Amino acid sequence: MKIASMKVGFIGLGVMGVPMARHLRAAGHDLALWARRPQAAAELVAEGVPLCATPAELAARSEVVISVVTASADVDALAFGADGLAAGFAPGAIHVDMSTIAPAMARSLAQRYGAQGMGFVDAPVSGGAQGARDASLAIMAGAEADTLERVRPLLQAMGQRIVHVGPPGAGQVAKACNQMIMVSATQACAEALRLANAHGLDLGALRRALMAGSAGSRVLELMGAKMAERDFSAGIEARLHHKDFAIVMDEASALGVPLPLAAQVWQQLNALMGAGWGREDTSSLLRVLER
Repeated sequence: MKIASMKVGFIGLGVMGVPMARHLRAAGHDLALWARRPQAAAELVAEGVPLCATPAELAARSEVVISVVTASADVDALAFGADGLAAGFAPGAIHVDMSTIAPAMARSLAQRYGAQGMGFVDAPVSGGAQGARDASLAIMAGAEADTLERVRPLLQAMGQRIVHVGPPGAGQVAKACNQMIMVSATQACAEALRLANAHGLDLGALRRALMAGSAGSRVLELMGAKMAERDFSAGIEARLHHKDFAIVMDEASALGVPLPLAAQVWQQLNALMGAGWGREDTSSLLRVLER
């Protein structure tokens, strides 16, 4: 069945955003861009994608705008700041935010957009840059059901599994849970490899042995390989996981939910940042243990 073309705006042209935008265009959607730094859009502009002067201008020509930016304040300013998306959207338009932000911010955006007759979907992703390139992202969506169905064809162009986890804000709660598990597993890998190294084991051989057993996991496969090879170049910069864990710990504090393991991993991420490795890979948790 042929999917109807939609007029789509895209904001956030980093290592994940550029391939995500290309998938939307390849699916036949009418794509346009806005970028805080116009040079970030240069590749796609060279391919013929129009670049708008402001978020409001992008919103005015779009049925749906998708954003993938860094933090809650960035999304808030993008949506309701000067020349923001809300100033350009027509009633019925939808903002799909695929950033990782605080659940309370996602709920606030949905409420403010709703008061103006516009829709909002928080749809954070898991899968990293490779998942973005392969269009295999896992997408955790928080939205009203009818709003999500309108944008589902766009999400399907970028991801393999789209799960509606609840109302606005629920996607961000799911992403916080994802980050807790993934980064805590990365810390466990670092500790295991540190112990093995203290015994003089070959870390590559150890990782292959563990991958064949019950310890085998996607985190051990990817992060374990980076640790064993001492390749700390960023897949996803550690500062972003540090930012995500700040959201986790803020939620735990606000709700009185004990997260003892996550709290310890948070301190290891703090040490990583203090060592100046925030723009390197989170596999640098191994180096924190080695210091």
